Amino acid sequence: MKKKVLSVVLSCALAVSALAIPVSAEEIYMFISQPEYADAITELIDAYSEVAPDVTINYETTQNDYPTLLKAKLNSGEVPDIFSSTSGKEIDVYREYSYNLEGQPLQETMLPSVASAMASTEEGGGLYGLAIKGNYFGIVFNEGIFAEVGIEFPQTVDELKAACEAISAAGYTPFTTGYAEWWVFKHVFQHYLAAAATNAGTTVAELVQKFEKGEVNIADYPEIYNNFFDLIDLTLEYGDAKPLETDLAGELAAYGGGTAAIVIGQGAWIEADALAIDPELKVGFNGYPVTDNPDQCQIISGSDQALHVAADSDALQATLDFVNWWYTSDYGISWFTDVAGVVPPVVTDAESDFEVIKQGASLEAAKGSAPLGVCYSTDSWWQKFGELMQDYIAGTADKDATCAAIVENWAAIDGAA
Repeated sequence: MKKKVLSVVLSCALAVSALAIPVSAEEIYMFISQPEYADAITELIDAYSEVAPDVTINYETTQNDYPTLLKAKLNSGEVPDIFSSTSGKEIDVYREYSYNLEGQPLQETMLPSVASAMASTEEGGGLYGLAIKGNYFGIVFNEGIFAEVGIEFPQTVDELKAACEAISAAGYTPFTTGYAEWWVFKHVFQHYLAAAATNAGTTVAELVQKFEKGEVNIADYPEIYNNFFDLIDLTLEYGDAKPLETDLAGELAAYGGGTAAIVIGQGAWIEADALAIDPELKVGFNGYPVTDNPDQCQIISGSDQALHVAADSDALQATLDFVNWWYTSDYGISWFTDVAGVVPPVVTDAESDFEVIKQGASLEAAKGSAPLGVCYSTDSWWQKFGELMQDYIAGTADKDATCAAIVENWAAIDGAA
């Protein structure tokens, strides 16, 4: 399969020059995913350099192939002082490399819901992660286009199809998809996985375990087999001309440029960049219409990504000082809303100016939120899932072959424990 990917690698040495650094200076290597927060994290590190001028933080970020690159570093013994993973299941995957943060000052400010996603489920427990953000997952859309067309945001699968027809007839592109990015697919799929679990009278965690053990098939769940794949097909019919060549930057250009009405697989992290393109953009946010039941058109909330502090770091105390400052200082706490524009993972009274966050909170209060499904499988599996979906989009595998490969790899990669 030919796949055009974009890998953003940024390296920032944010302290005084080497000649000016005293002998006692510390150096922290931070290797994480989520390049969409690169500018915000650079500002965070820059602010910390004023607090601890003798600490140099070398910051590197990439999205594509991050799990593979991280494992290569771990296997070679070059464990970054700070590295990232998915929360939930991957907390235990990387537990042996991670420092137990229980008892650190940051634990006092971390939201209980975030702490639960960062906690080990293995014997002895422990807090092995911290979060850049809480999050809201759903559909970001252009309220201005919907208002011009004269329709409300769809709540059911049939309403979504009708909305696409109306938006297309008005001269706009209904979807921009970003299917060059493997992680876009996991953000979308978890909504349909949640509906499948709910309608089957089980939990997402239990359903994922059944898939891993090969006890069920995707065809057993119409919310996935029909509705999820129907959505993908709908986005291909009413979306980007070259979906497998459209990445995050392409989605931003189409959405911020006012040509596309609905953004697939993104969230609050795109709002600032979209508004930089068009400050008058009317940002809307809602859930995915996953079934014919409008009550199941829900956003998802939770903390899906974790940062780990390396247990054997040569700069352990300096790294702990940095992350504790991040979670407890006035600047660090305000950074989440004022700089990064994310749902804060810490206790704070600060209110966000971002529409996705404000509307997400309102939707959650009104309709509740669906379970955060991305945390029950590893990023290695999610990357494979994204690649399989790219094969489906490319036409090299049909739906049944894709579904069979998804379940096969679920067991092979995550195991049937």
